[in-house]
Amino acid sequence: MDVLRCPVVELRQYTLHPGQRDVLIDLFDRELVEPQEAVGMTVLGQFRDLDDPDRFVWLRGFGDMPSRAEGLGSFYGGPVWQAHRDEANATMVDSDDVLLLRPASAGGGFPPPIGARQAPGEPVAMPPSPYLATIWYGHGPFDTAFVEFFERLVRPVLAETGGEPLAYLQSEHATNTFPALPVRMNEEVFVWFARFTDEGHIDDHLHRLERSERWREEVLPTLSDRWARPPQRLRLAPTERSLLR
Repeated sequence: MDVLRCPVVELRQYTLHPGQRDVLIDLFDRELVEPQEAVGMTVLGQFRDLDDPDRFVWLRGFGDMPSRAEGLGSFYGGPVWQAHRDEANATMVDSDDVLLLRPASAGGGFPPPIGARQAPGEPVAMPPSPYLATIWYGHGPFDTAFVEFFERLVRPVLAETGGEPLAYLQSEHATNTFPALPVRMNEEVFVWFARFTDEGHIDDHLHRLERSERWREEVLPTLSDRWARPPQRLRLAPTERSLLR
């Protein structure tokens, strides 16, 4: 599946037992990536949370909601998951923190990957680039007017301060077509992802954003009026086999 053709995306945040993140990542990257993609899903990215050693974050894309149901049914009912589910589930405290998203505009989806996915066990050619995911929680839906505001003003300010969004998405409220996997359907969120050269680049962006006059005077008043609570920021390090690197 072409990464550009992922109009439905799951943002999955797993809380793990202490010391179990690398156990899950090793299993996931070795055994669970290709079998998901073989049934029509796209594993967009797998990440270590840089600020929480017991959180694993990943992104999974779908062509539409019916194909999501078909793909999930095939994978979770298939032999690969049956063989590895006990080992995977043993690492997890909670796997139900899932947001169902869609690109906020025609240009809001994830771009094609920079290169091919690294093969299992292949030596790392270069360190992966960290990402910053920002999740805005709204009182109500992020409508067309908000998306236009984001593209006209918010995105340029983010770019000026070194954090131009790679993708920006919002809540998808279609009926969960695979209820065996819960999603947070009652949330109104707007999420953007930016890619950086290193962790220091993320910190520099956030400091510059905080000092930006345009951000404080033109952006924050509108955003704060819509926030149900302060935004969540996830500083993420891609695993060796993440497409987003």
